[in-house]
Amino acid sequence: MVDLFPVLRVLGILTMVFSLSMGLPLLVSLWTQDGVWRVYLVAMGATLTAGAWLWWRLRLFRQELQPRHGVMLVSLVWTLFPLSAAIPLMLAGHDIGRPMSFTHAYFEAVSGLTTTGSTVLSGLDSLPVSINVWRTFLQWMGGMGILILAVAVLPLLGVGGSQLFRAEAAGPVKDTKLTPRMTGTAKGLWGVYAVFSALCGVAFWVAGMEPLDALMHMFTTVSLGGLSSHDQSFGYFQSPLLEAICMGFMLAASCNFALYFVALRKGDWGGFWRDPEVRATLMALIGGGLLVAVLLWIKGVYGLLDALRYGMFNVISLATTTGYATTDYLAWPVFAPVFMLLLSGVATSAGSTGGGIKMVRMLILVKQARREMSRLVHPRVVQPVRLGDAVVDNRVIFSVLAFMLVYGGTIFGLSMVMLLTDLDPVTAFSVVLASVNCAGPGLGSVGPASAYAVLTDFQIWVCTLGMLLGRLEILSFLALLTPAFWRR
Repeated sequence: MVDLFPVLRVLGILTMVFSLSMGLPLLVSLWTQDGVWRVYLVAMGATLTAGAWLWWRLRLFRQELQPRHGVMLVSLVWTLFPLSAAIPLMLAGHDIGRPMSFTHAYFEAVSGLTTTGSTVLSGLDSLPVSINVWRTFLQWMGGMGILILAVAVLPLLGVGGSQLFRAEAAGPVKDTKLTPRMTGTAKGLWGVYAVFSALCGVAFWVAGMEPLDALMHMFTTVSLGGLSSHDQSFGYFQSPLLEAICMGFMLAASCNFALYFVALRKGDWGGFWRDPEVRATLMALIGGGLLVAVLLWIKGVYGLLDALRYGMFNVISLATTTGYATTDYLAWPVFAPVFMLLLSGVATSAGSTGGGIKMVRMLILVKQARREMSRLVHPRVVQPVRLGDAVVDNRVIFSVLAFMLVYGGTIFGLSMVMLLTDLDPVTAFSVVLASVNCAGPGLGSVGPASAYAVLTDFQIWVCTLGMLLGRLEILSFLALLTPAFWRR
């Protein structure tokens, strides 16, 4: 327990910082006079008090975070912060006569912070505006990771951030210092994220969205989150221009933000376009969209232009794990929604705001499979696995293989648990896959035209666990359950 005290001290600091985020919906509530401003004061006060108490009690336990500390802190943040984020949802629901259980509120908060975009709420258009702002703002904060922002701030408070960054970052970013100090790296990534956010919000507003709608959909577009303030999701706007803008930013946010940072700092975009993961990601998204569009046209679902419009948007949205919808695509030929959901597992880059296994892992798996086939024919050949000009270390390959084994086991295990609850197979598998990939809508009874409220409380907790495992990249969370992790 003594080894846990430095982690809890930093958790107290982060909790106090997180409490300040409730100031945005508080200001929106006061401005729009939606009548629920008191819930944010209560939630902010409770969160601030809890964080201050934890920090004060453990203020003497100051030390540099080690790798195991980073894993513990990341896991604690992504499981405990939703408790605070759920308080305004429960209190506001009581005030407006739409009570919300703790299970549903915690699920909604986890869905926001993990940028999954699943929701148990209906009647979104009639909710207090500030509640929708809070839901979408959670996704924006979770998009690049609250902890990466904290890496830029914690050194000012006497807490080292490099181990925290490595525990939170996904893929090759964790081992790549873009600047001499991790603080500079975190600031650079958040700077790119902020620029993207500003451009996206202004573009939505200029193209016809109301200012608050532009703000909320900016939050959930650049974070690849997909929560909306309307029951019809992005289809509410019925605007090809807005859909085109949204597609552009979803494609941009699906690529590695570290590459944007390097390109902007050096003024050279050649390295960005030469990156094999970026090319594979964009080819998968655009190619997948065109494939579904052609299918819809051939099957006579839409004319050519409408097939391109609806096919491209919905494929890019679900494949990037955003989850916006402009139509109920479950009415399309069955290949399309299944293909879109499977694509959500691979079609985002490491270092992006998307979920899933990340394209770089898929590339490594494909190249490793190709190497093994080559060895069957030429047993003595020396053929290293390469990504671009770089040779992939065998330790990275083993790590990817281990991750894929655990990923597949997680999908299978949680799906079987869902089947034990008598959920139909299509819904059971798709809801688990959508949760672990942080994609949002599934198939069956949890498609784009319905909410997760159709599930039982136990099923919702299984989905909540799936979202947390997916956001924490599974291995980090499962490492906490091993006896070796807790040995000195």
